[in-house]
Amino acid sequence: MALISTLREPAVADVRRQRASRRAATAALAGGAWLTCAFVILRWPDLGEWGRGPELAYAAATLAVALVLSALFPAATPARFANATPWLLALGVVFSAWEIFAAKLGWLPQPFFPPPHAILEVFTDDAAKLAVSVVASLKLEMLGFALGASAGFLVGVALGRSRAFGYWAHPVLRLIGPLPAIAWLPIAFFAFPSSWSASIFLIALTTGFPVAVLTWSGVASVNPTYYDIARTLGAGRAFLVLKVAIPAALPQVFVGLFMGLGASFAVLVTAEMMGVKAGLGFYLQWAQGWAAYANMYAALIVMSLMCTGLVTLLFKLRDRVLSYQKGDLKW
Repeated sequence: MALISTLREPAVADVRRQRASRRAATAALAGGAWLTCAFVILRWPDLGEWGRGPELAYAAATLAVALVLSALFPAATPARFANATPWLLALGVVFSAWEIFAAKLGWLPQPFFPPPHAILEVFTDDAAKLAVSVVASLKLEMLGFALGASAGFLVGVALGRSRAFGYWAHPVLRLIGPLPAIAWLPIAFFAFPSSWSASIFLIALTTGFPVAVLTWSGVASVNPTYYDIARTLGAGRAFLVLKVAIPAALPQVFVGLFMGLGASFAVLVTAEMMGVKAGLGFYLQWAQGWAAYANMYAALIVMSLMCTGLVTLLFKLRDRVLSYQKGDLKW
């Protein structure tokens, strides 16, 4: 065993050195890509009039310096930054090519494909309107998602525990649930007093169906032995639901929440484009109407970041609630 460990240590050291050299080379290449991007923006004249070019160039040069320093001093580089260097290399190449093809050579038709610094100009000059749109979308999304998730959770628990409720609710769920929420737009806008309340209903409907189905599946699949043991110890009906069925079904519930969140976000954007007078969907429609494609791409980026942030928060909530299952959550 001592001989094996002695032979293994040099091999492990060689692998680590090779990995460190590859990371350093990748960081150096990424730094060169971002330095090229900065040079292209500053020294190659634009074919059109777009602002914030120098600011983007200085930011790209700063990132290039950080990447070169990480290549020279890998031991002092944070692990998260080192792991991101391949992506930074790819983004540096993409941004450089984007700048050349859009702003310098004009190969990408304008105004449909504005250069990166034109989108940066939107973030700096139209930040107030984007912030108001984000707040409006978050209010609508969170309220509709909370109502739909709550209703879906209660319906799912009732379906899993009550045969009488399942007899009446199951056919209705099968009839209404698979229909896309967009198909309910005319009825919702007619039945509700405002487009805002109709949008909340559509988001809640979209969220509630996957939450209800997966909660029902989780509750129905609980091992009957758990109920028998709890009844032996004197547990009542409420204890069986609150302390046995719901905790055992929580992993399935969170799967339904993730599915509902993604679907509800798509409905949110559609509802804001159809009737709501605020939010990112409304901003996107306004940008399309005025052919402000840089504003449109900026709104799409904000939408993506907002959806990613909400999913990340839901992951953190899941890990917190299901901390007792940490070994099963690493997927």
